[in-house]
Amino acid sequence: MNKYSIIVFAAIIVIIIPFVYSGLNIIGVNQLEYKWNGSEEFSFFSMSNNGNVEFCNPTAFSTTFDKFQITSFYDAKNIGDYEIETTTVEPHSSIVKKGNFSTEEFQSTQHLFMTLDYEFDGGAVRVDPNKFIVLVTIQTPIIGIIPYSHTSQISGFELDQIMKNDELICN
Repeated sequence: MNKYSIIVFAAIIVIIIPFVYSGLNIIGVNQLEYKWNGSEEFSFFSMSNNGNVEFCNPTAFSTTFDKFQITSFYDAKNIGDYEIETTTVEPHSSIVKKGNFSTEEFQSTQHLFMTLDYEFDGGAVRVDPNKFIVLVTIQTPIIGIIPYSHTSQISGFELDQIMKNDELICN
C-alpha cells in the first residue's frame, strides 16, 4: 500500500467514527427503559416534587442523552414539565437521576396530579383521565451538533404503569 492509500483510509475512518457513534447512541436512546426510583411508589404528585428516575441501558454500548423530558397536558393545556439533563448510561447497567419539575401553576397542577393519582389507584373518577396526555421526549445530538429527539405520546395512565414497573432488564 502506498502512503496516499493509507492517508485516504485513515481519513475515511476518522470521518465514519462520529457517525457510527451517533447512530449507536440513537439506537441506545430508543432502547432505554425507565421507571420511578424512590422509597415510595410513583405518583404524579411525587413527580411534581422533583423525584428520581432509574434508567436502564440494555444495549452493549454506552448511551448518552442531553435531555429526558416528560411534558404533561390536561385538556390540551401544558400543565408542567419534568426534566433530567445530560446523562450517560453504561452498557447493561442502570443509573438513578434526579429530575426537576416546573410549571406556571404549581398548586393547581399538584391538585390535579393528586386527583389523577387517586383515580389511577382505583378511586372515584372526579376529572376525565382521558384528557391527561403526556409526551416523553429524549434528546441526543448527532455528531454533537445536530439535534435528534425521540418523542412518544402516551396517556397519563400508561406513564403511571411504566413508572410503577418493578423490574427493568438491567435488574
